[in-house]
Amino acid sequence: MLEQVTDVYFVPGMAASTSIFEYIKLPEKEFRVHTIAWKIPSKGEDIASYAKRMCEEIKHDNAVLIGVSFGGVMVQEMSKHISLKKLIIISSVKNKHELPRRMKVTRKTKSYKLAPTSIVSKIENWERFAFGDFAKKRAAMYQRYLSVRNKEYLDWAIENMVCWDQEETIDGIVHIHGDKDIVFPETNINEYINVSGGTHIMIVNRARWFSENLPTIIKGIYNK
Repeated sequence: MLEQVTDVYFVPGMAASTSIFEYIKLPEKEFRVHTIAWKIPSKGEDIASYAKRMCEEIKHDNAVLIGVSFGGVMVQEMSKHISLKKLIIISSVKNKHELPRRMKVTRKTKSYKLAPTSIVSKIENWERFAFGDFAKKRAAMYQRYLSVRNKEYLDWAIENMVCWDQEETIDGIVHIHGDKDIVFPETNINEYINVSGGTHIMIVNRARWFSENLPTIIKGIYNK
């Protein structure tokens, strides 16, 4: 009997294109990989309604849903509307209590409304003004992967990240997190698979780790 192929859907981080997953390779005999790109939110659209629209992109039953950073928040919201085989988040948070203090302060003061999101449209200029080889490489990477530059989307995404109101962790969720993540520091995170040396962008620069370990994590037999 042929082994059933598992459909795996990936949602990228805030403003990121689906190309952040380009170096993750899963065994084709066992997994079919799909990606879900960000949509432009409707005026006044809440996160639940947006998540339902994202669910329209899932064409297979009993799929695995994986989200990175704000994409991790989104897949949790999506999981409230569909049945899944497994829910996995990477470099993200499982409830509002895992958000770092600075985000909680930003929420309380509503200073996130002052974020200069229109500046992202000028991202093509970052590389020109970056100093040093490392800075230029980082600027080039941002230019390549941060493709969603619509101000309405960015304003919406920042507000829904900072103001995410989930109290309880979803049962059965798998959380993969790097111990060098400065966006969501590990000191605030509970019950996760640790990636030693992993940063907030480890989905890109540690793609080999994910290629090697996601199959066993999806199957529930990861043991490291």
